Amino acid sequence: MILDSETAKQTAALLLQINAIKLRPENPFSWASGWKSPIYCDNRIVLSFPEARKFVASKMAAQIKTLYPNPDAVAGVATGAIGMGLLVAEILSLPFVYIRPEAKSHGRQNKIEGQLQENAKVVVIEDLISTGKSSLKAVEALEEVGAEVMGMLAIFTYGFETAEENFKKQNTTLHTLSDYSHLITQASNEGTVSSDHLDTLKEWRKNPSHWNQS
Repeated sequence: MILDSETAKQTAALLLQINAIKLRPENPFSWASGWKSPIYCDNRIVLSFPEARKFVASKMAAQIKTLYPNPDAVAGVATGAIGMGLLVAEILSLPFVYIRPEAKSHGRQNKIEGQLQENAKVVVIEDLISTGKSSLKAVEALEEVGAEVMGMLAIFTYGFETAEENFKKQNTTLHTLSDYSHLITQASNEGTVSSDHLDTLKEWRKNPSHWNQS
């Protein structure tokens, strides 16, 4: 869910400007899942641009204040949201932890790195939402140690139906700074994509798992 349409536009413009999101309808990317896609998103790149990371972190911190008053901690999902989660926690003067996809096989075998107080109220930070499965595993890990997950805030979502269903099933609230609809509108307004390519981007969004299959 988008909280602020103007922030969504600004975030989409920023991600396009720094090439965190690349649009290539004429030469689709191959995702690890095997899907073919005209879009590729790597929001880790935001961390390399001081003004961009300040903008994203400040907007996330402001939205947390609005959506989730008085959290006890901020948690970042490894690895993509560790850096941004830490920046947000710093702005809010809150403790920070991050969640591994799997527990370590040695030492204390931690899945959650850092220290949480008992029954802590936590806001989870994510960089990108596709199907939501890996993000929701982080929520499960926090709940397993007794934390109360207030909700999740991400930089960008593709807005897949399956993600909406997964978050609904797990009863977890998701907000994002921007989404696919705002992105392709911004790309069109900037002239980043032609009208033909815009049609391709819209078509992909309807059925991404089966798009461009020969």
